[in-house]
Amino acid sequence: MSSPEDAWRSAYRHPTAWDSPFPPLSMVELFDRAAATNAAAPLIDFLGRHYSYAETADGANRVATGLAAMGYGPGDRIGLFLPNVPHYLAAYYGILKLGATAVNFSPLYTAAELEHQVEDSGTRLLFTLSASALLPTALKVLDASSLERLVVGSVAGALPAAKSIFYRMFKRKEVTARPHDARITAFSALIANDGKFAAPDIDPLNHVALIQYTGGTTGVPKGAMLTHQNLSANARQVMGIDPRPGPPDRILGVLPLFHVFANTCVLNRTVLNGGCIVMLPRFDAGQVLAAIGRTRATALPGVPTMYQALLDHPKIATTDFSSLRVCISGGAPLAAELKAKFEAVTGAVVVEGYGLSESSGVISANPYEGEGKAGTIGQPIPGTRVRLVDKSDPNQPAPEGEPGEIVAAGPQIMKGYWRRPEADAEVFVSDAQGTHWLRTGDVGTIDDEGFIRIVDRLKDMIAVSGFKVFPSQIEAVLHHHPDVKEALVIGLPDPYRGEHPRAYVTLNAGAGADGAALAAWLNPQLGRHEQVDRVVVRETMPKTMIGKLSRKDLLAQVMAEEAG
Repeated sequence: MSSPEDAWRSAYRHPTAWDSPFPPLSMVELFDRAAATNAAAPLIDFLGRHYSYAETADGANRVATGLAAMGYGPGDRIGLFLPNVPHYLAAYYGILKLGATAVNFSPLYTAAELEHQVEDSGTRLLFTLSASALLPTALKVLDASSLERLVVGSVAGALPAAKSIFYRMFKRKEVTARPHDARITAFSALIANDGKFAAPDIDPLNHVALIQYTGGTTGVPKGAMLTHQNLSANARQVMGIDPRPGPPDRILGVLPLFHVFANTCVLNRTVLNGGCIVMLPRFDAGQVLAAIGRTRATALPGVPTMYQALLDHPKIATTDFSSLRVCISGGAPLAAELKAKFEAVTGAVVVEGYGLSESSGVISANPYEGEGKAGTIGQPIPGTRVRLVDKSDPNQPAPEGEPGEIVAAGPQIMKGYWRRPEADAEVFVSDAQGTHWLRTGDVGTIDDEGFIRIVDRLKDMIAVSGFKVFPSQIEAVLHHHPDVKEALVIGLPDPYRGEHPRAYVTLNAGAGADGAALAAWLNPQLGRHEQVDRVVVRETMPKTMIGKLSRKDLLAQVMAEEAG
């Protein structure tokens, strides 16, 4: 019996065969092999201070030994409430070596948000920093939840000597003193041991390595359970779409490591490749441009708003981009105009891909070399199956020639949601062959060469007089206007039509158009049911923790304004 993949397999453009196997492999094996092979090579460049693979592996072993001495072991959930700092790698791989499960928490969380996810996951111990943006929040959660302990590191201790002295002298206001409390341990004290612990056996297929919180496809924050095999397979799959031999990458690690995109594309894939992570604690366009020049970075994973911010920075004209091979864009749709402009300015190839927390990071990508297709999220990566199902009944295929909900299967697809069997029942569908397919919540099409185009998200579609309006299609038209920098379209309540679309934009510097002029330009290009009531010009747009434009937050802001 033929499968939907048979129609496009002859047109597959990734260098690794689509049906390549990915044998079970634990993240501990992946890391230890890389550390043994590349012992003296740098794994981390943190603002000029280098940490080798051997040093990072020693730190991870010491973390595991220290945690074991405290009574923690396989199956325990241990949290990471950290920005991009060297502590993250030692803690992350140390937790995995112990057989425990790492839980990622955003450093931007409020105490209430952090407490909720700590309780939901059953996190027993939390790694954080003495930074004033983090430690006070962690202390509140320690007192208000079932969290047992904090391990607190220092940014100054991870910096080069001169920068460390400067930090201690002039940035004291950014540091909160670590309280004298038996529940709080200094990171330096945790790793003051010989690094010898009883390593447990790990079943890569069933052992949960990471709980990654996500809004999921139904909007409620849930913990995606990612096994060792899920993570190691996705790292190998991402490695398999890079056709270029040569020295390992120097990858700009500015995407937050607590996000699944960075976990796979910046961290795990770079370790697998024996590369170096040029680590920056947060995104600052000037610092990123300086780091590219200083380190001769070869790769820059990011979200579209990051690439726009780099283009807007005055130093882009004097930055040497000749080392930069590829920029991997994910997390949000990449406007064709932004892709073309960034490639023209930098000479680097911008490759658009797609994935979810539930898929360990990556499902599909355009080819690094050769002909991709602008406006698509590329072809499925090796080992990944993608199909379309009916938008109303996911147990049925999408009608021929019509968009459908994208579903995916492969070794990177999560085990399920943490303690949410009812959510698992909604997000997975099974076929007659017993394959479990992940419902993405995204509506798309697949052409005869296997390239996937996202039309919109099921939950973002606007219902206008019984017609379905896709916001992304209106946004795509707006991006053709030379004055428009960013665009979001939302649906607002309408007593007659149910909902009506409204567009919000930010403008390029020096732009002269106003909202009325933009609406007059836009609406003649749209169907009657798609036409917006207004185009609103804003100074800024709300963004998520990794810099994606946030339709949900914009809608909440607008509804609050109108209610007021």
